[in-house]
Amino acid sequence: MTDRRQLTAADILSWAEYAKGRAEHRKRITALKRHRRVEVGPYVTFYFENFDTMWLQVQEMLHIERGGEAQLVDELAAYNPLIPKGRELIATFMIEIDDALRRARVLAQLGGIEETAFIEVAGERIPGKAEEDQDRTSEAGKASSVQFVHFAFTDAQIAAFSAPNARVILGLSHPNYSHMAVLSEATRAALAEDFG
Repeated sequence: MTDRRQLTAADILSWAEYAKGRAEHRKRITALKRHRRVEVGPYVTFYFENFDTMWLQVQEMLHIERGGEAQLVDELAAYNPLIPKGRELIATFMIEIDDALRRARVLAQLGGIEETAFIEVAGERIPGKAEEDQDRTSEAGKASSVQFVHFAFTDAQIAAFSAPNARVILGLSHPNYSHMAVLSEATRAALAEDFG
């Protein structure tokens, strides 16, 4: 059985094989992602990553760019850190504003937002830790529209999160963007599968 915490070259289909089943693969992962997406406030959407979402990302990058073996090494290095390792949840969150001028104005006020993400369960707050691959807030204080955060859980927090119908809150506590959302039961249950 494949290790679901780490993508390797053995997990990746050849360009031709992936191309043949591409529509079906994308459809399957889109269905899986439905319960891994959470809107927080008017502009931010969290997309919780796992082995399958990162598998599709790598396959798509290879399919579109056709970089072969050399590209595969880079893609695995880029996306493996976004696969939960058993005691964490990992999310990409996007600040999505269609209007370019408005987006620039809002992002200029959200520097450091990546440091304010949290999950609350059973009265405990689990702080998000920004992915350290690069600084996602500019020196001028402008936030990137794409952020990556890790939420590290204790055993007790995993147990609380995994309990059916547990009330789980996802939020951001930035002074200029303070919003929270309660996870649906379907989302909580889907994300609980990332533990273990």
